[in-house]
Amino acid sequence: MGKKLNRREFIKIAGMGAGGLAVGSSFLKPVSLFGQPVSKEKLLTSTFSEVTPTYCEICFWKCAGWVHKKEGKPWKIVGNPDDTHSNGRFCPRGTGGLGAYTDPDRLKTPLIRVEERGKQVFREASWDEAFDYITGKMNRIKEKYGPECMALFTHGSGGGYFKNLIRAYGSNNIAAPSYAQCRGPRAEAYLLTYGEGVGSPERTDIENTKCLVLIGSHIGENMHNGQVQEFTKAHMNGATVITVDPRFSTAASKSKYWLPIKPSTDLALLLAWINVIIEEELYDKEYVKKYTYGFEALKKAVKHNTPEWAYPITTIKPHVIRETAREMAAAAPAVIIHPGRHVTWYGDDTQRVRAGAILNALLGSWGRRGGFYAPSKAHVPKPKHPAYPKPSKGWRDAFPDKYPLANLALSSGICDATIPSTTDACSIKGWIVYGTNLIQTLPQPEKTIKAIQNLELLVAIDIMPSEITGWADVVLPECTYLERYDDLRISQGRMPAIALRAPAFEPRYNSKPAYWMAVQLAGRLGLSEYFPYERIEDYLEYRLKAVGSSLEEMKKLGVKNLPLEQELYFLNGEDYEFATPSGKIELYSDTLAEYGFDPVPRYKAHEEPPDGFYRLLYGRAPMHSFGRTTNNPLLTELKQENEVWINPKVAREWGIENGEYIRLENQDKVISNKIKVKVTERIRHDCVYMVHGFGHRQKQLHRGYNRGADDTRLITRVNVDPIMGGTGMRVNFVTFRKEVA
Repeated sequence: MGKKLNRREFIKIAGMGAGGLAVGSSFLKPVSLFGQPVSKEKLLTSTFSEVTPTYCEICFWKCAGWVHKKEGKPWKIVGNPDDTHSNGRFCPRGTGGLGAYTDPDRLKTPLIRVEERGKQVFREASWDEAFDYITGKMNRIKEKYGPECMALFTHGSGGGYFKNLIRAYGSNNIAAPSYAQCRGPRAEAYLLTYGEGVGSPERTDIENTKCLVLIGSHIGENMHNGQVQEFTKAHMNGATVITVDPRFSTAASKSKYWLPIKPSTDLALLLAWINVIIEEELYDKEYVKKYTYGFEALKKAVKHNTPEWAYPITTIKPHVIRETAREMAAAAPAVIIHPGRHVTWYGDDTQRVRAGAILNALLGSWGRRGGFYAPSKAHVPKPKHPAYPKPSKGWRDAFPDKYPLANLALSSGICDATIPSTTDACSIKGWIVYGTNLIQTLPQPEKTIKAIQNLELLVAIDIMPSEITGWADVVLPECTYLERYDDLRISQGRMPAIALRAPAFEPRYNSKPAYWMAVQLAGRLGLSEYFPYERIEDYLEYRLKAVGSSLEEMKKLGVKNLPLEQELYFLNGEDYEFATPSGKIELYSDTLAEYGFDPVPRYKAHEEPPDGFYRLLYGRAPMHSFGRTTNNPLLTELKQENEVWINPKVAREWGIENGEYIRLENQDKVISNKIKVKVTERIRHDCVYMVHGFGHRQKQLHRGYNRGADDTRLITRVNVDPIMGGTGMRVNFVTFRKEVA
């Protein structure tokens, strides 16, 4: 008899198609053990299991799937074959979603703090007590300071209900940390260049590309499911992959070219590529002439940015820069300089991402097969409610002359506006924090704690205890995504689609859905008219009927793909007007010039690490979604702690051995938890790397507490992007301390 696999071994093997990027056509559809396609009917028909439609909440990709249970108990989660996000396959994180439901460390009942903040002394409370406490405080804040002095931080599906509540209350101070701490520079860079963004999931046509350029984009480790599957398909089809990264990542191992660039010099490389494309006349001349604005100004601006100029900056040799630029041009227009996701690095991030957007334009990839397609999104009406009251002020009033091109509220800005100052008429007095652990999410955690200490109300709504729940006045336990209905998933993609999340289980303990919480709070605040339906089932029925469906039908389908209303590829010589001031793709931005910024990206050198220090880089692991899953009883079997990657030359200089534990100390003398060393040639000598989300200090997380090191604690400095306010966090340096006691 063969060896029986434990769960760790099984998931490693099952996840190889995604995490390991194994090739084979079976990766793109459900298959049986004999390699034959499995029909949806086969997946759903079983004599010993019940199935419920869902879409995953472990990451923003929100893959649709089916929850299977045996005799009412959790069994497994599989992908829905009709879903273009998952193509019937879930990644390791998605299959581990049942761990969120079964985790015994979950928040179980409402809590009200009884001692000073940070001491984590709470009493259990009823839902009525918790709601009365919150609404009493909110009414006092509204009366004394104005409704604008409440703010919402949100991440996750249920955040929409609290956005509705806070806007109805009279405040527009609503921020998702994913904007200022992750994707914001990308959004604004593409908006400035093309008049529209790349969206989520990204509109990249990776499955049809002939050349994919990844700059600090860790496909295969970030595990955005559909994108990883497309990467696999492109790799199978012989696409050239060029990976630019100081670290030999999973994607680099599948690449024709790995460019181990010196950290903080990516913009110099992008400008050198633009120089080669223009000077060697490799750009798409007809496309550039018809669709772009400012080509001659761009050509003049990058004249000196030759590969020879870039070489001493980036350490990438001139012939490699030229060779890779020619590879892109040979594949054009089926080429993608990937816009990335987490792009807040050094403070010049909007300009760096814009350089990549310009390069895509020169190669003619926007609106073309194998480049960037036109995404579709279903239009599903929502129930009408009264107009929101107009706020008299917002977070931007605290920063009237800063971040002029920020189109969304900055979470870091709201945090700063909470700290009283002599110039502000009113600092923010109340926070509702939904589904985001701000202590680990925002850089400079000491500033976050300082802001918290000036609040009159802090409400934390979450499934798990975390560092932020320890500072809250009231903690509201949300049930997991497997125990609730949520709003329809209406994400962009190649075709418009809707997906349903229905409860597979009754809520455990005394936890409740976010929709129910928001409705109850609205009633106590006199805002019920903004929630026309008390039951979410009635709300969903209204929306589904508007598109010719119903809750009953969607429980059977899970996903409904709607007719495609536009062509995927729309710039093959057709006339087209972009939503930019010029009506064209802006290689030169008059808007940036008007605000005093460089109209064409320009490289400026960044601070170097002091002697004995190394630039701190951070990233993701394929089985975890940052700190949200590092206590998950299934996913921690795959990775219990993070490691710090150190180059062998550096390890020898310090006498550090592979596998030993050390501590990291940053330039401001902040010291980390102990962390295991990974000595590897896969990282440059001038930097170190660790996965984000470990090193929890919340003792109630029994699997996550003190496991590995928290990189956020070491991020005490940021370079803020002056264009849109993104917090560049890869500007911190660390050295090593061998004592670990």
